[in-house]
Parts: sequence; C-alpha cells; structure tokens
Amino acid sequence: MTRPSPLGPARGLNVLHLFCHPERDVDAGAVRKAVDDATHGGVQIVTAAIVGAKADTCFLALGENLWDLRRFQSKIQAAGFHVAESYVSVTEVSEYAAGMPEAMLHDRLYPTLPPAGMRAFCFYPMSKRRGEVNNWYRLDYDAREALMRGHGAIGRTFKGRVLQLITGSSGLDDWEWGVTLFGVHVDDLKECVYTMRFDEASSLYADFGPFYTGLVGSVDEVLDATLA
Repeated sequence: MTRPSPLGPARGLNVLHLFCHPERDVDAGAVRKAVDDATHGGVQIVTAAIVGAKADTCFLALGENLWDLRRFQSKIQAAGFHVAESYVSVTEVSEYAAGMPEAMLHDRLYPTLPPAGMRAFCFYPMSKRRGEVNNWYRLDYDAREALMRGHGAIGRTFKGRVLQLITGSSGLDDWEWGVTLFGVHVDDLKECVYTMRFDEASSLYADFGPFYTGLVGSVDEVLDATLA
C-alpha cells in the first residue's frame, strides 16, 4: 500500500482530542495495540478517564503527521469506541511571545505529555469575542499584547500546580483555541480557570465552550474505569 506524503504544520505538532463512549464490546487489546503503534510511530498519546456524561474516555494524540492521527482515530473506532466529540488543532507560539526564550518556545511547539505528577485533566475550547461593544479583533496590536501579557502573568502564578497546553484551531475547528489543563489536584484546575476569568482579556473578550474533566492514567487504568 502506498502511503500518502506526510502532512502537518510547518513547525509544531498536529493535535487531536477524541472524546469517546464505548459503542459495543470494546476490544481492549486492539486499543492497546493502537496506542502502541501510534507511540512507536512517534505520536504522543495521552489517555484520560472522563467524569460525567459527555464522554467516557479521552484519547489525546500529538504528532507531526496528520495521517498518523487519522489512522489512530480509525483504530480506536474499529476497537469499539464511538467518538462523541472531537477537537482538531495545532501547537503554536503566540504572536505576543516575542522575546520569549527559545527553550520556552520549543516547549510550546513540541510539548512532552502528560506532565509528571499532574493527573487531573480538563479541556475546553474558546474564542475571542467579536461583539458590537467588545471586539478583540478591533483592538490594535499594542492593546492586545498588553492584555495578553497580563493574562499570561496570571497563568504563570500556577506554575508547578497546572500545566496549560494552548493549541490553535482557527480554520481547523469550530472555536479558535483548545485549552488542555493538567493539574496536581482537581481544585487547582478550578482555581486557575476561575482566577484567570477575572482578567480583562477573558472577562471582556473571551467566550468558552463545554468543559470535559477527567483523570489521566495509563491505557489499562483508563480502560478499567471506562469498561468496569
């Protein structure tokens, strides 16, 4: 079989969130093999058991070749999972990150996940507001940069408690960014999101989508919670 040419961003990684329900009897061995095959092919896979009715399991895949992520999705579906919701995005460096150390820029484009010791998980999409009064895209660059620098400074106060993965999705999915948070404790996630919503960049200019909350674990831990 001829494989198509690799496809991905010019720099950074493709990112795919799959929020799933068991559709029938799930073939746990096929799920493990799908994860192993993807991992051996250079794709990072994070598995999380989702709490609540929106989904049972999240498979988060990051890789340079979008074809690899699509094949992983097909294998997960063939193993018996129904993808109830998904999100497509890419890692990116913000236009407001000028002057940031190269090592930090690299970590944003090529993160290593999941972070050790942070097993609390949540994901939500967001966009900047285009209202008649508050329109992010009518602000000039200097105003936007000042707001985002202040926003980022608040986020950095949670270093060591919360790791934030912000991925870009303009033109790729329904929202403009996907936000994936990993926390030491569940309430670390709650406090981080709550605190940052008082910031002007969020309170005046951000709209948020649905939240998915769960627990990061090994494939076997997540399957055990999902299929118990």
